[in-house]
Amino acid sequence: MGGMAAQIPIKEDAAANEAALELVRKDKQREARAGHDGTWAAHPGLIPAIREVFQAHLGGRPNQIDLLALDNVDVITEDDLVQPPSGVRTVDGMRLNVRVGVQYLAAWLAGSGSVPLYNLMEDAATAEISRVQNWQWLRHGADLDAGGVRVRATPDLLARVLQEEMARVEEEVGAERFRKGRYAEAGKVFAKQCVAAELDDFLTLDAYNLIVEHHPGAASPCKL
Repeated sequence: MGGMAAQIPIKEDAAANEAALELVRKDKQREARAGHDGTWAAHPGLIPAIREVFQAHLGGRPNQIDLLALDNVDVITEDDLVQPPSGVRTVDGMRLNVRVGVQYLAAWLAGSGSVPLYNLMEDAATAEISRVQNWQWLRHGADLDAGGVRVRATPDLLARVLQEEMARVEEEVGAERFRKGRYAEAGKVFAKQCVAAELDDFLTLDAYNLIVEHHPGAASPCKL
């Protein structure tokens, strides 16, 4: 079974919606060719496109159990596994990490485990990647591209980015929703974890304390 298609339908933009569906189709074609019998989706609106891909590939077969995975993939070596990632590290990437991480945490503190953000359905794994990437950049003082200018990842840079992105999130969600939500708490937790001397085990473990404080009875044993 393949991984989740994280895209969600974009109702207000037909062109963007079709582009998102095309990404889903290509991803599921890759999975089908790799031998998967099926997959899963973040939104039921993706299912018709996904079903079409798998039905066309399987051609009436119930499964691909006869296809051994190693017959259909390139051999992965030890050097491949320890290869550092390539590509450009950017301040815009740090900004997106902050926006996604903070908004996911705010929703999580309010009781939602999956959150639609920027036309994708995000879960704790995405927020975890966001904060760990920021932590790594800060821990190693990575050089980040800022529109052609190289800047160093520092706690001061993160603090400025956090302030600016919190204001952007407030503008996106609206002042009233921002005020009534748990965005301020989420911002503090996310920032603290990004600058921690040691990487915390998992993002939501620290945030769980805020749920207990907000709902003390949730952590109390049941009384019969």
